[in-house]
Amino acid sequence: MQPVRKNFFSDPLFPFELVFRDQKQPIQELPEHLHDRYELVYVYEGQGTFLLNQMFYDMNEGDLFVIPGNTIHRTVPDENKPITSTAVFFMPQLLGIPLISETHSYLFAFEQAHKKMNYKIPIPLSHRAAIENELNRMQEEFTRQESGYRQAVCLHLNLLLLQVNRIIMHAIAAQPQTMPAGPAWVLDALHNLHKHHTNPGISLAYLADSACVSPAHLSRVFKQITGMSVTDYINARRIATAKELLLTTDESVDTISKRCGYESLPHFHRLFKRFTGATPGVYRRQQQMTGTPSL
Repeated sequence: MQPVRKNFFSDPLFPFELVFRDQKQPIQELPEHLHDRYELVYVYEGQGTFLLNQMFYDMNEGDLFVIPGNTIHRTVPDENKPITSTAVFFMPQLLGIPLISETHSYLFAFEQAHKKMNYKIPIPLSHRAAIENELNRMQEEFTRQESGYRQAVCLHLNLLLLQVNRIIMHAIAAQPQTMPAGPAWVLDALHNLHKHHTNPGISLAYLADSACVSPAHLSRVFKQITGMSVTDYINARRIATAKELLLTTDESVDTISKRCGYESLPHFHRLFKRFTGATPGVYRRQQQMTGTPSL
């Protein structure tokens, strides 16, 4: 199964979406997916597992997950203790408040998550009411849609991110690295894929040989845990890398295709459009027009 490409935002001039205090059973959750949008997921109650890139995280009450754009992720709720959570989706252009200090970034939490490959922030009990209050206020404004509601939503989003950033600044250095769950050889395979996904020689057979298991066994267990085949996971990682290179370099599409492990340019074009809905050239122009940064 290839990652799902979720459609967002009925109003392109206001790229914001809030899924408030939602409870889903495992069968209702999306399979592996990725998107350009920045996402915050706050857990009120329940338990489950969150897969982000090659890491597995336990989900518990008070956890906040920070998901930069183009990050493969999937939620697997516990059948007996389903997750109740709020998800916030937005594009960075909503954070339009000028910064007085150049040392502060409203996207600090996302930058740190991307840099440290750690996407889980356990919110201290003393801070949860404040976090939930900002989510409540955004929901109220977005639901009522009174005069100025868009500005109000943006203000509360900025306040939410400010509080999250402060929590990280005070605690991330002392926070022990979240230990991933799952069979060690599967985690090794995921790390291998993350590190070498642009290598044209990466394959199911190579990973199985490295893990000392049969290709059939690796394929079966890998799909059970991630919800994707090895091939689909490799392509998802490569396309995410290609999207970043398109936005952060001036390299040609052909060069980027080869850097991402594709020897056939038409094949790269087909896969890229399947994952993003646009060709590489169109995607680059669209993102340059919106001025959206890429993590």
